Amino acid sequence: MLLHLMGSAIDGGAETYFLSLTAALQRAGVAQTVALRPHPAREAALAELGIPYRVFRFARFDPLTRPRVRRYAEVVGARVLLGWMSRAAQHMPPGPWRRIGRHGGYYNLRFYRGCDLLVGNTEDICRSIISRGWPAERVRYIRNFAAIDGLPALPRTSFATPPGVPLALSMGRLHNDKAHDVTLRALAQLPGVYLWLAGSGEEEAALKRLAAELGVADRVRFLGWREDAGALYRAADICLFPSRVEPLGNVVIQAWAYGLPIITAKSLGPAALVRDGIDGLLVEVDDPGAVARAAGQLLAEPTLAAGLRAAGLARVASEYSEAAVIAEWLEVLGR
Repeated sequence: MLLHLMGSAIDGGAETYFLSLTAALQRAGVAQTVALRPHPAREAALAELGIPYRVFRFARFDPLTRPRVRRYAEVVGARVLLGWMSRAAQHMPPGPWRRIGRHGGYYNLRFYRGCDLLVGNTEDICRSIISRGWPAERVRYIRNFAAIDGLPALPRTSFATPPGVPLALSMGRLHNDKAHDVTLRALAQLPGVYLWLAGSGEEEAALKRLAAELGVADRVRFLGWREDAGALYRAADICLFPSRVEPLGNVVIQAWAYGLPIITAKSLGPAALVRDGIDGLLVEVDDPGAVARAAGQLLAEPTLAAGLRAAGLARVASEYSEAAVIAEWLEVLGR
């Protein structure tokens, strides 16, 4: 029995991938359950998947969650505990099971002292863990896979978007790191282009004000947090992802999987993923003009866009498929 610990209360890329991985492990026949912080949407998703779960507080200063998770682990007969991010790792109890900490970023290792293995989703994260003193033999690199749903493209009329206009898609939490302000400033330099911005977070009001100040509010649709990613990717013409800080960049992999050409900034993760001009276009961080020029080029050159689409699909098939990634997780869990 695998027991996941998910202590996050927000919606983000790691939280979305948590559901993708649990669903894939379910398809692979892994017995699993979840200890999670209250989150109605995630609870509903787990229930729909048929994955049992129990809710715990997972507060930062919380003496009760760890012993309660321990009792739950004992009741379900857990053999492995998998902690998602630092909040969960902080509450992973010792016991007759193995503990794995999953790293999708550069987390403080003090929360992971009791772990038997740390799994990083980029090679640079793994190098960072080792450079900070963690034994190399207890670090494993396992990529994220591209989770693909079967949803049809969402009609543009769903969000009052005129038919036939160029449509850009931006995905991600509304946080300063994601540089949605850069996307809006680029849009101001792209007359006639519409933008669907899917995400939720603390920057929403500020971004709406900026859109109004830039005169692009009539061409921006703030969609909130969405559970129908495939329908959005399939509806758009290009994907804009100029994150300032991005350890990996799940949006890059997802855009590849749905055949959507992507423009992304040279933050750490995307710069390591994308081969500029081959499977995406790379621009400098915090450069709205460069984003606008790249978007204009993609929209004006169908051959370039088609080449990026084909190369991205090939990358997913060869490196980021569900089958390949789940095989690595099964090997780790079996060992």
